[in-house]
Amino acid sequence: MNGKFFDLKKEKQDRMINAALKVFALQGYRHASTDDIVREAAISKGLLFHYFESKLGVYSFIYDYSVRYMNLELRSTVDSKEKDLFEVMKQTECARMHAMRGYPYMQQFLNRSMSEDVSEALLAIEEKRSVLEETYQGINAQIDYNMLPSGVDGEKLRKMLDFTVKGLMTERFQDSSFQPEMLYGEICDYLNMVKKLVYRQ
Repeated sequence: MNGKFFDLKKEKQDRMINAALKVFALQGYRHASTDDIVREAAISKGLLFHYFESKLGVYSFIYDYSVRYMNLELRSTVDSKEKDLFEVMKQTECARMHAMRGYPYMQQFLNRSMSEDVSEALLAIEEKRSVLEETYQGINAQIDYNMLPSGVDGEKLRKMLDFTVKGLMTERFQDSSFQPEMLYGEICDYLNMVKKLVYRQ
């Protein structure tokens, strides 16, 4: 990647980043086209290749940028002393909401990258994948499942809630009026509802 990319005006940087995030999130690496990225960003193809050289170069940069950005949000938003499953999940979603305010497709892109099956794309991001995984592992490790009522499998409950959150996000992205704050509010509603059901037993 050409380091001079960061000399561009922030608005132009973000336009290019958001265009790439959207195209890769919706189409995956294999089907994503640099033509679609430049069209979405309203720039010339020559400019894209000047800074990134290839589709792989764009993908690698976007992944690295997303991991760094999301890591910062998670580390600054999730309280390392919080042990309650539901509160930890709310704080995690709050961090994602902050990221999606500026980069609406960032979380969708990161989700999509987890199931990427093109070898050159996988190799390009291999070293960086562990960075975000370690952050999430650290967050999950601070949860005290003993705080839950007896008979409740904390790991299964968390997995179920993760599926719910991903499903809500996918559903909302199919709606053209997506807003991060509204998604976060909806996720919190589901978390609060499940928490009441869990502690009611």
